[in-house]
Amino acid sequence: MIPKTLRLLVPATLILLFAGTALARQEDLPEVTEDGLHRVHDSRAAIGYAKPGANLSGYRQIQLLDAYVAFKKNWERDQRSSSASSFRISSKDIEEIKNDLAQEFRKVFQEVLDSSGYTVVGAAGDDVLLIRPAIINLDVNAPDTMSAGRSRTYTDSAGEMTLYIELYDSVTGDLIAKAMDRKVDGSNRGFYTWANRATNRVAADRILKGWAEILVEALNQARATPAGAGDPADAE
Repeated sequence: MIPKTLRLLVPATLILLFAGTALARQEDLPEVTEDGLHRVHDSRAAIGYAKPGANLSGYRQIQLLDAYVAFKKNWERDQRSSSASSFRISSKDIEEIKNDLAQEFRKVFQEVLDSSGYTVVGAAGDDVLLIRPAIINLDVNAPDTMSAGRSRTYTDSAGEMTLYIELYDSVTGDLIAKAMDRKVDGSNRGFYTWANRATNRVAADRILKGWAEILVEALNQARATPAGAGDPADAE
């Protein structure tokens, strides 16, 4: 099992990339991280790092930890102070949104993994890959809560969120790879529609499914590549 002392830490350099500053550039990121992972330049995720010589081909099962969820900085304050908002979001509302998204993450990822031939299990094993996910910088443009009453909010995007994910060997606890990817919902760009809990969930599911499919694609590619070939750190 992963040691209890092992915590998911999102490196500050990676957070900077999604902070929206002019200095946040891909070329500012290190080629090698402090934990010895090397940059993968052809990853479908915006940022990817992998252990040199790492091979995912031996993993047939997935131990999926619950997703940690964190809102964008000052999101709560902005929601409460927004003149366009006809309701006040509560701390309870925020926790419910976070819990709902974490549950949706597990549901969508498990469905995609199961349908792709990967079994999601609850314990470590020799062929078990442990996945530790986090959703950060969550920005919900129009949160639908019970306190909203009969008010309606119209928007052309449900918002955005960033996935930070770490892959470990479930037995040894060795960090194999990590990646970060930001997605903005753009399903209704140019067209304003009524945003509610159902439409927000649909938008979230669309993004989550895309991330799950990227993971499956990486696993499938590893199974199709002979051991020792295609070192992910050399893919530049």
